[in-house]
Amino acid sequence: MSLLDRGTPPDPFDVLPVVPSFTLTSDDFADGDALTKEFAHTSADGANASPHLRWSGFPAQTRGFVVTAFDPDAPTGSGFWHWLLVDIPASVTELAHGVANGDPAGLPAGSFHVRNDYGTADFGGAAPPPGDRPHRYVFAVHAVDVPSLGVDSSVTPAVVGFNLAFHTLARGVLRTTYQR
Repeated sequence: MSLLDRGTPPDPFDVLPVVPSFTLTSDDFADGDALTKEFAHTSADGANASPHLRWSGFPAQTRGFVVTAFDPDAPTGSGFWHWLLVDIPASVTELAHGVANGDPAGLPAGSFHVRNDYGTADFGGAAPPPGDRPHRYVFAVHAVDVPSLGVDSSVTPAVVGFNLAFHTLARGVLRTTYQR
């Protein structure tokens, strides 16, 4: 048996509490599209650019947003967190292409990155093992009922996810794939 012979994990939102949805779009790809190398990690010969995201239709009581990107297919037993941007003000409804490059000056005021599973505080692009099946990348914007999730940049992605379970009002999701 090889590393690549394994079951298919569930989509993360199939096992979390159901919340209403709102519209999430990108100028860089549509739901269901395969990502291009532009959104692959540098370790996979990509440009490691974070995608443009725009959202609308979230609940009026939204006090802030959190952006996440997760690969449930990573051969880790726990998936792989690629992006966690926390405490985005409720007035922000769009992130520019490439904004999550690690320079906090380009982020919305008050927001910050939590370290992804690469160990960096930025967007970390797709990098599935060569020859593996297509990996799913789940980009989500979570509308939350608080202006601050109450965490700092030292927490793990699991702590962010735990707090989101108690504060998410609604969620916009784009699902993409990548294979090499």
